[in-house]
Amino acid sequence: MNDELLNSKCEACNIDAHSLSEEEIKNLHPKIPSWQVIEDEDKIKRLICAFAFKNYEESLRFTNNVANLAEEEDHHPEVILEWGRVTVSWWSHKIRGLHQNDFICAAKTDELFNNFN
Repeated sequence: MNDELLNSKCEACNIDAHSLSEEEIKNLHPKIPSWQVIEDEDKIKRLICAFAFKNYEESLRFTNNVANLAEEEDHHPEVILEWGRVTVSWWSHKIRGLHQNDFICAAKTDELFNNFN
């Protein structure tokens, strides 16, 4: 896990904030290897990762942990809750793309999963 991302806090993101370049994404992506960088139909880049669980109750508990993280960081993902699976997508809505905040929150989501019991 990347301590630099884990020890960072999200910064307020304005509509004129810097969207990460391809080079910056390439440099940050190895720090969160379980995440995919995808581009949706609107050409918006996102980070996406699916997490597996034994049952719905665990999936729900993890979803609530991600919701708490989102509130702490004031940065909110798309979360899809299913039986035994939670899919999380991070991107910066205001800039319609990826920001450093998304990588910070992805790393922190991985840490939540790694510490999940």
